[in-house]
Amino acid sequence: MTGLPVLVAGGGIGGLAAAVSLARKGIPSLVLERNAAFDEIGAGIQLGPNALAVLDAIGAGARVRERLIPVGHLEIRDALDGRALVRLDLRGAFRERYRAGYGVIHRGDLLRALHESCLESPLVALAVNAEAVDWEERPDRVEVRTADGRRLQGRCVIAADGLHSRFRQAIAGDGEPVPSGHATYRCLIPADRMPAASRVDGAVLWAGPDCHLVHYPLKDRAVYNAVVTVNDGSADTARGEAVPDEEVRARFDRIGAGAAAFLSAGTGWRRWTLRDREPVATWTKGRAALLGDAAHPMLQYAAQGACMAIEDAAALAGHLAAQEDPQAALDGYAAARRERTARVQRLSRWMAAEVYHPAGTAAKRRDAMLLGLSEERLLDHLAWLYTPFGGIA
Repeated sequence: MTGLPVLVAGGGIGGLAAAVSLARKGIPSLVLERNAAFDEIGAGIQLGPNALAVLDAIGAGARVRERLIPVGHLEIRDALDGRALVRLDLRGAFRERYRAGYGVIHRGDLLRALHESCLESPLVALAVNAEAVDWEERPDRVEVRTADGRRLQGRCVIAADGLHSRFRQAIAGDGEPVPSGHATYRCLIPADRMPAASRVDGAVLWAGPDCHLVHYPLKDRAVYNAVVTVNDGSADTARGEAVPDEEVRARFDRIGAGAAAFLSAGTGWRRWTLRDREPVATWTKGRAALLGDAAHPMLQYAAQGACMAIEDAAALAGHLAAQEDPQAALDGYAAARRERTARVQRLSRWMAAEVYHPAGTAAKRRDAMLLGLSEERLLDHLAWLYTPFGGIA
């Protein structure tokens, strides 16, 4: 092994988790972030027990848990009539099976926890205003070029540069991500504005025809994260632009009184359009590999995008620590992660079509499926997802 660092292109959740994981294995890294600071766009994020267990294992769990809200339940309600279709208690039997627990956190708080863990380690170097744009292979290293012309030497390069990854085109060559037809609106609602029926200690999802609405508490329960999504065929590009409150309410004019009361409490909405990719078999090229959304972007419906990136990070570090040859290590990492992440990508699409957005007969079929689930059966169904790495070390 050379003394060169692993170069990580991208300082988001996946990139910083990779740096922390590598440091845990005694491997130096240099994280290249294109922006002027390590900031995260967005609001809330759900962390399942698979991700929390990995964060504990890489030494970042304590910092994350200082900011985490361990909500008491997950619930799906019918957005038309308000009925509870399924509710999973996240204490009791769930906590006995998944000891790491389940929680929600502001994306910025998660990134800060990882950033602090990086700053604590002498093995992690961080660079801002350093956008990695391409790389060249050398006999015993890689050379990464930044947008401002710097050339940096590394043992290998990990592309954690997100949905629109520059590196993915050189590695997988599958073009740009495609519109999913879904648009999401987000805002934070002060707790004292939330209707009493929605001011609960849980993550609640209202499922409606071609739409769904989600809320859960953040920031010591002072605010609620609100995420509402409509399947309206959107194909434009929106990345957080402000939209009028009236536009959001008009998009959800078919929902019932319970969901509408929560929606009406929201102000200051911002809009994103969701894009998707097919799972790909090619994650590596020489001494370069993809990680997180660069490798397997997924729709939000399984609440596992960041969780899979965190798992990627730990798996990557394990393979690089176990193999002297970086290329062989990266190929082993990709082989270990492809099938699981592809399964979660497909699950996310299935949940959108069959659980969150169906109408008419399809909604009745959905209701019968969810209402017939016992807690034990539901926990069994979730085992592959909520066990770190699917139970495969």
